[in-house]
Amino acid sequence: MQEENYHIPVLLNECIEGLNINPSGVYVDLTFGGGGHSREILKRLSDDGELFAFDKDEDAKKNTINDERFCLISDDYSNITKQLRLYRKMKVDGILADLGISSHQIDTAERGFSINKEATLDLRMNRNTGMTAADVVNNYDKQELKRIFKEYAELSNSGLLADRIVRMREEKPICTTSDLIEIIAPLALKGKENKYYAKVFQALRIVVNDEINSLEKMLEQCSDLLKEGGRLVVISYHSLEDRRVKNIMRNGNIEGKVEKDFYGNLLSPYKVITKKPVTASEEELARNSRARSAKLRIAEKKGENNG
Repeated sequence: MQEENYHIPVLLNECIEGLNINPSGVYVDLTFGGGGHSREILKRLSDDGELFAFDKDEDAKKNTINDERFCLISDDYSNITKQLRLYRKMKVDGILADLGISSHQIDTAERGFSINKEATLDLRMNRNTGMTAADVVNNYDKQELKRIFKEYAELSNSGLLADRIVRMREEKPICTTSDLIEIIAPLALKGKENKYYAKVFQALRIVVNDEINSLEKMLEQCSDLLKEGGRLVVISYHSLEDRRVKNIMRNGNIEGKVEKDFYGNLLSPYKVITKKPVTASEEELARNSRARSAKLRIAEKKGENNG
């Protein structure tokens, strides 16, 4: 199947169960990719049901689904409210987000997402706009690079890394994935080189695609969009994402601030369904090793008088 070549959907059954689908409801898949999750949602919708999907990657359009109940929106998911209003959808029954990058993006060498493939250092989800990772490593000053690698890769030697990049780029521009790996290789722990490289690439990808800002904007809109009893289902792949998802579901805000009413009840628009994040089974990991770091969290929108 085409979507499996593009991207194997992670925790598929768990996501679908988590959405608790109403056959005539309105659902949103914020990360369409190969359409694996969307196709499963559509199987459970009646003729009255509707599914809106988002993906800013042009390649995702090739996987669009020919179904009257389906609409693919080519935009960043941070614009969820604005886009749904164009279709007069003020409230929805469920929202699904499978964060991170697709297998297709990793496997398509020229995108530059993979540490194992020689390519231009790009890393953009939407190749029609914005700066590339090469722009970042060649133009950002040392302090900003240090901040990026400390904040988004959580590296203990972010200062050394930033210093080395700045020194080496003076000799020649850093243009390809192998250029960057060659520069950062001496700073990686022996035997854990690939983990180190992956973290550096992750940090650059987050900056290039403004991922954290987009995620926060999206999460802050979901509670207003969901109907009472509607479900928010999110898969994250690293602690920066998971922390924000957990905070919004538990406390109703990105920072994780605990706010209570006069009676001491927690002020959050959600009831948390998953006390601990759901992870992939051994069976799924045998089929898809990229599911190893996936954490699924599910929350349900409370009623107005159910605080």
